[in-house]
Amino acid sequence: MTTIPPLVHVTGVELIGEHDLRLTFEDGTVGDVSFGDDEWTGVFEPLRDPARFAKVHIEGGTIVWPEDGLDMAPEPLYAEAKRRQVAQQL
Repeated sequence: MTTIPPLVHVTGVELIGEHDLRLTFEDGTVGDVSFGDDEWTGVFEPLRDPARFAKVHIEGGTIVWPEDGLDMAPEPLYAEAKRRQVAQQL
């Protein structure tokens, strides 16, 4: 049986590369999510442009690009951030 990741809202986003984000979640998890290897096709094709990708921000607990009418589900973002978790600095 597949385990469904918990619904944890994104509370912070930082651009750390052309198509790389550091995300913070409401449970304190901080991790990096890379989109560099993704196939930017269909509605996501405009995000190939790093300047457009950089316009990311948070809305409704996830990352969005409202200019393009795009958002991403927080569950897979959280799973990837947990996999590539960053130690928090005090």
